Amino acid sequence: MRAGVTFILGGARSGKSAFAEQMVLASGLKPVYLATGQAWDGEMENRISLHRARRGPSWKTVEAPLHLAQAIDAEATGGNAILVDCLTLWITNLMMAEADIAGEVEALARMLATVKDPVVVVSNETGLGIVPDNAMARAFRDHAGLANQRMAAVAQTVWFVAAGLPLLMKKTTETQEK
Repeated sequence: MRAGVTFILGGARSGKSAFAEQMVLASGLKPVYLATGQAWDGEMENRISLHRARRGPSWKTVEAPLHLAQAIDAEATGGNAILVDCLTLWITNLMMAEADIAGEVEALARMLATVKDPVVVVSNETGLGIVPDNAMARAFRDHAGLANQRMAAVAQTVWFVAAGLPLLMKKTTETQEK
């Protein structure tokens, strides 16, 4: 796995996280997991525990619920393969903190365009379903869709995972900063 950004999209329980983890482990570099999820309730706490158990002790885990660009920058020291899981939970956290989401996404994209270690970013594709019935859910879907577009633009490789099957959507050897 070369330096640069790989972006992996998919629906809930599509297999995208497992695919991303396998990719990072196959790199032979030190695996670093940047966790954006927060245990707001028992169900989410259980999901986080299952992810930790699946990864095992060889992974370094860094909690990064809000300051994602800074966390990546701190871990991209050479010799690491970094997994961000996931972009949509990060957006949820930013919404709850009433942060400047567009500004944070842009800062992340600018930082990713210069990163020297390989970074794999996982995100949910939220725009394939029905139009949400409330303003907050529609705002979330819109923020997620725009963030996904921005990450896909800066990434050298983009995958879509459905039913555990990865589909290559984009592959280039050059940084795609726009």
